[in-house]
Amino acid sequence: MPELPEVETTCRGLSPHLLGRRVTAVSVRKRQLRWPIPRSLDTHLTGQEILSVTRRAKYLLIATHAGTLISHLGMSGSYRMVRTGQPVLKHDHVDITLDSGWVLRYNDPRRFGCLLWTKSDPLQHKLLASLGPEPLEADFHGDYLYRTARGRKASVKPFLMDAHVVVGVGNIYASEALHRAGIHPRRPAGRISLARMQGLVQKVQDVLSEAITAGGTTLRDFVREDGQPGYFAQSLLVYGRAGLPCRNCGAPIRQETLGQRSSFFCPVCQR
Repeated sequence: MPELPEVETTCRGLSPHLLGRRVTAVSVRKRQLRWPIPRSLDTHLTGQEILSVTRRAKYLLIATHAGTLISHLGMSGSYRMVRTGQPVLKHDHVDITLDSGWVLRYNDPRRFGCLLWTKSDPLQHKLLASLGPEPLEADFHGDYLYRTARGRKASVKPFLMDAHVVVGVGNIYASEALHRAGIHPRRPAGRISLARMQGLVQKVQDVLSEAITAGGTTLRDFVREDGQPGYFAQSLLVYGRAGLPCRNCGAPIRQETLGQRSSFFCPVCQR
């Protein structure tokens, strides 16, 4: 599943192509995604100038004067910029044609993504209103994470992946940040000291920033808006490396299921 760095990479890649452009047509080939694409999307979006392309958590927000397109990539969704007339592939479900002659094309083999429309403040939409802070912004810090964890018996990894606690720290980056911070993924969140929480926040921010700079992580279906893969996978220290030696101490990386997700960690470096 595309995580925050992949969505941020998509957002940054699409912005130069979309900002200031006017939508001339919308073509929906497959309406049934995670939620049905509104039948009125064509009416709302056609003729509108795109004012901004931003991200909240793993959602892309494409704003116009009439409203905002809220989109999630789901498990396998991706956007590409293609020229008008380029052949349509099997899973190309939506085309948004621009006055530049380019088309914003949405592809989603598993159809678990979404394209929704709101005329109201998108940050107050039911999908976004209760989300936690952004991990790369000032309101996500060690004191906050420490206070939020007080009394929590849940393991720190699913706690860190809870979007009500902080958004966008998915399975890959939670594993990597915990390894860098030397924290075992099964340690109860409520039993981690303030100092260690401060260190964990820094490692979360480091690993996400590095992944964004590298263009995301090449795993399964993720590609950037230009069709090229991300390149952060070559820097992963634990994720997907079960049985291989830890790059810090040489002990074999372990894999366990935690919160119904595969967790990777070093049993020596992480306590």
